Amino acid sequence: MFKKLALLLVTGSLVTLQLQSQKRKVTVMDFDYGTIKTSIQSIYGTDADIGKGISDMLVNQLLQTGDYRLIERSALEKIMKEQNFSNSDRADPATAAKIGGLLGVDTMIVGSITTFGNEDNHYGGSGGGGTWYGKGLGGGLGINKNKTIVELTARLVDVNTGEILASVSGHGESEKKGLSVGGAGSSYWGKGGGGKFDMGSSNFQESQIGKTVKLAVAQLATNLDAKAPTLPPPAAAPVAALPPLDGLVADASSADIIINVGSKNGVKVGDTLIVTRVSRTINDPATGKKLRDIEDKVGTINVTSVDADSAIGRFTGPAAPKVGDHIKRPTP
Repeated sequence: MFKKLALLLVTGSLVTLQLQSQKRKVTVMDFDYGTIKTSIQSIYGTDADIGKGISDMLVNQLLQTGDYRLIERSALEKIMKEQNFSNSDRADPATAAKIGGLLGVDTMIVGSITTFGNEDNHYGGSGGGGTWYGKGLGGGLGINKNKTIVELTARLVDVNTGEILASVSGHGESEKKGLSVGGAGSSYWGKGGGGKFDMGSSNFQESQIGKTVKLAVAQLATNLDAKAPTLPPPAAAPVAALPPLDGLVADASSADIIINVGSKNGVKVGDTLIVTRVSRTINDPATGKKLRDIEDKVGTINVTSVDADSAIGRFTGPAAPKVGDHIKRPTP
């Protein structure tokens, strides 16, 4: 019974690891808000980065479901700064693929904010008509009807191929009614009384636009989660070809020989390298110029220690290695 239980536990762990490896490893780019930037500036009096705030909210939503493996966004922000990517690059799949490759993820979520507005209507009194972006209405006693709308789009981009795997959207809408006397400015934007704009603040979260943003982000996350089972398993990143290796034995006085190539040449602990020795040289009979060396295999080295310019390895072979013997990589 205990053997069966142990087998079930091991099998369950292997299945969990397999399912985990099939999940897409993603990070979320800051959402692009270029099409509504002027409106944001008129609302908040500054270029408030609502794109970053919405990305942070989306990450929190996706973490709750666990359908994707998420990479910390601080790593993304560091690379964005190092690579000098601008806000205009946020919605570019090619840029996302390049950043994703540097981050070691297989998928990037690239998003845009397409609507971030308010429709304000006043009924009754002397202040009829409607305005946008939270401007107060003059007039007598009446009813204010405020409707806020936020619309988001997001695309899943495969880092290795640049292919757009899926495109989803999120919509949030809320309405608020109330009596008004005369012209009063609205408070549904969560400005914080002239303080610094912060989408994570309770003032913003409890505002009408804040609640609408949460609705849109929640729907977007739900739609992204729904796409997760339909995505192809992440392909392995292409393996970079190792550079040619032509080193030399520098010391052969013990079983652990030292060679004159190291990590700068792509040598790693655990590598098995070929030891060859020049048996004869072929020269051009017309000019005497060397055409090539004929090399014979002497044995192999299993690398046990590496630094930048040298490595140590245990030699195996029928004949002893000598200083000056060549070190090659095995032919694939």
